[in-house]
Amino acid sequence: MRVGLFVTCINDALRPRTGQAVVALLERLGVEVGFPMAQSCCGQPQFNTGYRHAAEPLVRRFDRAFREYDYVVTPSGSCAAMVRDNFPRIGAKAQAEGRGRELAEAAARAVPKTYELTEFLVDVLGVTDVGAYYPHTVTYHPTCHGLRMLGLGDRPRRLLERVRGLTLRELPGAEECCGFGGTFAVKNPAVSAAMGADKVRAVNGTGAAAVCAVDNSCLLHIGGMLVRQGSRVRAVHLAEILAATEADAEAQAQADTAAGGSTGAGAEGGGR
Repeated sequence: MRVGLFVTCINDALRPRTGQAVVALLERLGVEVGFPMAQSCCGQPQFNTGYRHAAEPLVRRFDRAFREYDYVVTPSGSCAAMVRDNFPRIGAKAQAEGRGRELAEAAARAVPKTYELTEFLVDVLGVTDVGAYYPHTVTYHPTCHGLRMLGLGDRPRRLLERVRGLTLRELPGAEECCGFGGTFAVKNPAVSAAMGADKVRAVNGTGAAAVCAVDNSCLLHIGGMLVRQGSRVRAVHLAEILAATEADAEAQAQADTAAGGSTGAGAEGGGR
């Protein structure tokens, strides 16, 4: 089984530790992971703002980059949803406009083998216990694309429930959007901030040390608001929790002791 890691723009530019965590996790489970350097943006920003033709070259690039892999795994619900839901729309539209079947064929190759990380773990590898250890109290935010477009359901929770040392707290209003919504946060900043404030209020109310999700885009929004409020709750991608081990916890404890105090979940989970 050859798996290609589709790391996505936000993870590559802002949260590279998430991509590293995916590789560490999958290799621990015996999966051969490759990283095609030709990969780039999936085209979601262009497509969602109405620039469909600008997204078309990125469909072709995705197909070329990952064509030789059996599976494509990504730590991003929104980017997985872009491939699975919108690539076929782009291909069908191009074909309807009389520009051939090239894009439709590229989408047809990409869609069936592209998985969000938790889908791949549960549905393809058939595992829920990945050997993780994360001794912190955590609450889980199900992001909109994962919840509504991919239908991840309880897969992330099932994985979290098998992490040793982890205490999972329910998040009130979990299914409500955090307010990020990609370009929505730019075009409607006041509404986005109000929605984010509601989500952060719920997160703080759980008493958890960390909030996790399958999308770092949402976690950047939630985590930024937590930091500005002075909250000690940290935003942590689920992949980083699943990749964590007892050795990581011991190393962090030693680092905290050397620094003269404990930093809690933040240091292990990627901080702010």
